[in-house]
Amino acid sequence: MNILEDLTALLTGLGLTVETGVFSDEAPLEYVVITPLADTFQLFASNQPGYDQQEARISIFTKQDKKNAISGNYLALKAKITDALLAADFTVTNRQYIGHEDDTKYHHYMVDVLKIYPLREA
Repeated sequence: MNILEDLTALLTGLGLTVETGVFSDEAPLEYVVITPLADTFQLFASNQPGYDQQEARISIFTKQDKKNAISGNYLALKAKITDALLAADFTVTNRQYIGHEDDTKYHHYMVDVLKIYPLREA
């Protein structure tokens, strides 16, 4: 497994629409975009890495639908995602409100995560 596969499975399991890199379809009221940030070797023994530390950014987009009275509350969605990440042993390294996109009417919030994976033996 890798962080993109793990995050996609986790977030789709929460009922969210998920894309990697950029959202290419017509955007729903709530969706997330996963962007890979880094893959590093942090733990070494005998000059050989033993683990791969993978990092990614989850960009959360949500907006209110006035016709259907959907809340569009990015705080509730942020909490739901954060709780699921922590329960799945991800390390949350940063969370930040990016802003309201006036042209699209979406609130944009991001969560940075990392997870450490053992290297596969050859």
